[in-house]
Amino acid sequence: ADPQYGHFLNDTRLAQADLDAIVKWVDAGAPQGNAADLPPAPTFTEGWVLGKPDVVIEMPETFEIPAEGVIPYKYFTAPTNFTEDKWIRGVEIRPGNRAVVHHIILNLRDAGKADGPPAAAMQGLGGTAPGLQPTFYPEGVAKKIKAGSSIVFQMHYTPNGKATTDKSYVGLYFAKEPPKEQMFGHMILNFNFRIPAGDPNYEVRSTWTVPEDILVQSMMPHMHLRGKDFKYIAVYPDGREEVLLNVPHYDFAWQLSYKPVSVHLPKGTKIQCIAHFDNSPNNRFNPDPSKDIRWGDQTFEEMMIGFFDYTRDDNKLTASAK
Repeated sequence: ADPQYGHFLNDTRLAQADLDAIVKWVDAGAPQGNAADLPPAPTFTEGWVLGKPDVVIEMPETFEIPAEGVIPYKYFTAPTNFTEDKWIRGVEIRPGNRAVVHHIILNLRDAGKADGPPAAAMQGLGGTAPGLQPTFYPEGVAKKIKAGSSIVFQMHYTPNGKATTDKSYVGLYFAKEPPKEQMFGHMILNFNFRIPAGDPNYEVRSTWTVPEDILVQSMMPHMHLRGKDFKYIAVYPDGREEVLLNVPHYDFAWQLSYKPVSVHLPKGTKIQCIAHFDNSPNNRFNPDPSKDIRWGDQTFEEMMIGFFDYTRDDNKLTASAK
């Protein structure tokens, strides 16, 4: 994130003093320090970053990945078997086979809804991709999973030359007490673009109008290999504009979710997402600069999504939310 705009709880930048210390250490031949100063190695519970989950839900079947070819997104629906509403404070998604799983996105399907790929109106539960780390929601914040809901696994598989299998799963962490606030997720996206062949700086925009007073909890830009930069701008009802997040050098291999320290947006604010794509030969990651590119699921196609999580800016759940 560009340090000129916003302050983030999970800022990944190193201070200049830390960078200088690393350079000095490398220049000295990377000597080992005093072994007595070595901190204890981190411990993990059966491989879980967040600790042992309250419940683990798997894909309902094992999927066979061929050695070669392009695999369209696959969708697997797993019942939660929850007989009552559950409040979730954390989600940790685990690929069953990291060698062939590029990303996983989970959506919630209410009881009785038809099976199949998720619609845009479905509630997102979480996702994992290169760079993303699982975290707990802020204290007193949770997402609701309604009784009888199912979890839809959207799976993106990338064959690597060896036939194999996968059965991914998710760990859910229950809130210890009723939450004060409910977490909501939204996607600010644009399906309708065509990036011309060879264009080094093609712009795509998407907009969402805030439906009520909200507190921004996270922002995560998403593009593919031609993604160049991504910006979130708030246009307030009085016309004032503020850059909420600017990622000037987007990296498909290291996608981050940015958690702002404190961003309050009143009802009627428009959030503009502005992305640029490099479809030129100068982009060394570009699969084919000779082709016009449109929206598509595969890595060699493109996407433009501004993922966005928020809570209501009233510090309490309404009666209907409970």
